Amino acid sequence: MQEQDSAVPLTDLNRAELFAYRPDVAEPDDLDQSWRSTLGAADEVGLDARFQPVDNGLRQVETFDVRFSGHGGDQLNGWLHLPAGAEPPLPAVVQFQGYSGGRGLPHENNLWALAGYAHLVVDTRGQGWGWMVGATPDPVSSPPSAPGLMTKGILDPATYYYRRVYVDTVRAVAAVRSHSRVDGTRLAVVGGSQGGGLSIAAGALAPGVSAVMADVPFLCHFRRATDIATAGPYLEIGQYMASHRDDVEKVFATLGYFDVANLAKRATAPALFSIALMDQICPPSTCMAAYRLYGGPTDLRLYEFKTTRAARRSSNGNSCVGSATGCRVGAPARLARSAEPVDSASTGQVAQLVRASA
Repeated sequence: MQEQDSAVPLTDLNRAELFAYRPDVAEPDDLDQSWRSTLGAADEVGLDARFQPVDNGLRQVETFDVRFSGHGGDQLNGWLHLPAGAEPPLPAVVQFQGYSGGRGLPHENNLWALAGYAHLVVDTRGQGWGWMVGATPDPVSSPPSAPGLMTKGILDPATYYYRRVYVDTVRAVAAVRSHSRVDGTRLAVVGGSQGGGLSIAAGALAPGVSAVMADVPFLCHFRRATDIATAGPYLEIGQYMASHRDDVEKVFATLGYFDVANLAKRATAPALFSIALMDQICPPSTCMAAYRLYGGPTDLRLYEFKTTRAARRSSNGNSCVGSATGCRVGAPARLARSAEPVDSASTGQVAQLVRASA
């Protein structure tokens, strides 16, 4: 029997309140300097991207086992799926995973390749125990933290877990660009929940990203998220602070460097967001914070009766990605920053957004 997604009562803003919401997200004064230093240090480490063909049992997709150097030279793993027989160079999609997920098995996740893209499915270090398996450890130890990864090294931006993960996303973009059959000038970053947040981070920190697709993004507006989320990984932070009462301000000071609502201001590529109004894991107002503060042209899909899992299955980013990378695919509904959503938009309208950002 197919699992059903049940609507739940609203735990955040209603529709009218959400569209009126104007967030105030605290930002560290040295945010840009901190990331320049972090990425500069990462650039000193060789990428060492390797692509080994594997048998995926499929006729329409070629798959390569990908290994490259992430933060600190740690090995990252992924799958590169290519449409079999397609003439290069190919536009590329880099896909980041939701919390607890990994790259999966070589035949599992290749829809973008079937649509004509070079599709890099990236592991998230230390994850892969949940809905898809992973192959990349996080070898860095840390002081005591809550179960999970949200508070690993959280008392210092230099040691926080997501510092390594965000650098890994930038390196993943560089890795797929290095492949001989990829057109590095046509590259989109996509993902849902944690993957949506990582897509925003990559759009802000990696040079030359053409499009961003952030479904129900996680890692947004941490202060509000820890107050109102009733399920999911944000609860790890509250659990940690309940025991470490004297470290609350340190925790939020660290999180300011990794809040993708802050990083979103630095992203300029056209972006497609989705928000689920009944989302208890990624509360809609926290996703709206990243959307409102995003520095480039945006579209939005609002799902009034869906949760994180359901919205990630329903959202179709092919139009945003296709317009930015030059592939011919369908079109998403568009929402202007100050307006209610309309029913549809043409691919040409989204393409105009891409040209306007060039």
